[in-house]
Amino acid sequence: MKNSKFNFLASFLLLGVMSIISTSCERELSDDATEATFPKIAEIFTDDFVAMGSNFYFPYGGSKATAWSVDREEGYNSNASMRFDVPNVTDPEGNYAGAIFRMDGAGRNLTEFDALTFYIKASQGVTIAELGFGEDFLENKYMATITNVSVGTNWSKVIIPIPDASKLLQERGMFRYAAGTQGTGGMGYTFWIDDLKFEKLGTIRTIGASIMNGNNVSVNTFVGVNSNITGIISTFNLPNGQNQIVNLSTAYFEFSSSNPTVATVDSNGLVSSLSAGTSVITGTINGVQATGSLTINCQGNFVHAPTPTRSQANVISIFSDEYNNIPVNYYNGYWQPWQTTVSSDFTVNGDNILNYTVFNFVGIEFSAPTVNATSMTHFHMDAFIPGTIAPGRQLRVIVVDFGADGAFGGGDDTRHSTTFTAPFLVSQNWMSIDIPFSAMPGLASRSNVAQIILEGGDNSVIYVDNVYFYN
Repeated sequence: MKNSKFNFLASFLLLGVMSIISTSCERELSDDATEATFPKIAEIFTDDFVAMGSNFYFPYGGSKATAWSVDREEGYNSNASMRFDVPNVTDPEGNYAGAIFRMDGAGRNLTEFDALTFYIKASQGVTIAELGFGEDFLENKYMATITNVSVGTNWSKVIIPIPDASKLLQERGMFRYAAGTQGTGGMGYTFWIDDLKFEKLGTIRTIGASIMNGNNVSVNTFVGVNSNITGIISTFNLPNGQNQIVNLSTAYFEFSSSNPTVATVDSNGLVSSLSAGTSVITGTINGVQATGSLTINCQGNFVHAPTPTRSQANVISIFSDEYNNIPVNYYNGYWQPWQTTVSSDFTVNGDNILNYTVFNFVGIEFSAPTVNATSMTHFHMDAFIPGTIAPGRQLRVIVVDFGADGAFGGGDDTRHSTTFTAPFLVSQNWMSIDIPFSAMPGLASRSNVAQIILEGGDNSVIYVDNVYFYN
């Protein structure tokens, strides 16, 4: 699973400065009065921190909190730099280094700059996963990040272009980084950063921008389903002639819907499906049209699976909004090279649905810990096939027990497969599947049940809900 990074909007106040003359007559605004602005300070770290305050370092969850320090002996044309000690993957304090540097104050006005720049080197040749700015653990509104940055053992300059500086009137997220050991076999290393500052280079050229990674993506949805604009990037030509791709937050873009009665899109790139029909979502940045689009094919109101009525006390739930679910490793175990199934799960008005597309087979695993289902009598699942049922179509439901050792393999795993065909298999209707354990002779034990496998797809689509064992 992918970790999610996660807030309240700080009010943006425009302060007026008035010069008041102390006289007995009526006071008037001085001609010298000017509108207050936030400081236009370029430097973040140049031998030491500049105007960052006292509380500015915020590590990511799971990272090693002590990975960062100031090195007073190593620097770029100086004797000081920021030092980052990336831990070994087995370090109990955190298996990677990552954090944000957020200025302790109201923010800076960065509208006069076009890039964040710095010098970097490492103790060995490495690839840094993410470097950027704009993350403040509040809105994270104007993030810009470059990824997979190659770093050698000599100092080199890194340039991260600012996509639209006019928006950065009050920015607090000065710098962010995330670095792991994927390219070093799990072994830690050190890298240094110096002369970290914003600059006006004047030689950066915007080449283009994209949403959905430049692809024209089409999705089928229902009324009440939300989709997200993803794959937001912009490409810049740097002073050294190289092209740099920058991953951006949605706030840099303006989005539009070709048919707002079918789907709307907000400033965060959240697309809401409203009625049956088709709408194409596109985006612009600085008035320039971005490549790529998201086509919403809304099929109208969603038909929900029957609501379970069994008591929680008699249920061990794998996936259902009606019950407390047990810990699940994954709902789509991608087993290469044979599996084609892709997860396109969605939520309809608070109802979570497993959506398997290009479906041939898929595994749901819950092995940490396994499930003792000896007190249960049945397995239940609701399935919906939106497409036509081809002649001879089968749907196989396989329940797997990992045996006494509680682990996959080992010679004691057992399973039973139950096959469903027409006329039970129907299109455009929920099918409630109930299989008694007494009808599963291949399952020698059910004290360490760990997998539910679905097979028999013809690269079509199947929705799944309410997966549980019950008595």
